[in-house]
Amino acid sequence: MIVIIDYGAGNLRSVANALTRLGCQPKVTSRPRDLLNARAVILPGVGAAAETMKNLKTLGMVTPICQFIGDGRPFLGVCIGLQILFAGTEEGGWHECLGVIPGQVRKLPAGLKIPHMGWNQVKQIGSHPIFDGIPDEANFYFVHSYYVEPDDKSLAAGETEYGIRLCSVIARGNVIATQFHPEKSGELGLRMYGNFIKLAMERS
Repeated sequence: MIVIIDYGAGNLRSVANALTRLGCQPKVTSRPRDLLNARAVILPGVGAAAETMKNLKTLGMVTPICQFIGDGRPFLGVCIGLQILFAGTEEGGWHECLGVIPGQVRKLPAGLKIPHMGWNQVKQIGSHPIFDGIPDEANFYFVHSYYVEPDDKSLAAGETEYGIRLCSVIARGNVIATQFHPEKSGELGLRMYGNFIKLAMERS
């Protein structure tokens, strides 16, 4: 079972529809116990990291998510789902996040059009199965005002130019996360979800 975590954010339906197109029947849930039997978990989202953390805490999801990741089971974070993996975010002051990945979430530099919205290229760093069948420097759809800055730069599996060179894909063991929205990125985004599902089936 592939679980999509519902914490009150939008965009869940488009993620679920993408997986359905790939032949999956994902379970969209806000119940922590549903993570116990999940083969893989997807945490998508739009909005603010601080509000996301508040909602996850209210639902009792924080500890189960961290345990799921700690168990080595496949986890995919999308947009806000990437950012909250880090120690904390500058958004709205300073807010602690899950702390799964050492590093911070910072605001895009002044002088840029914010949010960074629309199609942009993802430069693949090294080789990772999440990119199977996806050309290097392919375009994906972004909507964000903050970006992640991992302490360990080697965790960046993809980078994107937008005023600065920012990390747009993180890969560390069982954890993969993207700043862009694969579900809004056409056939290549669908291919990325398919690659994650394949990884999940191989590792479970």
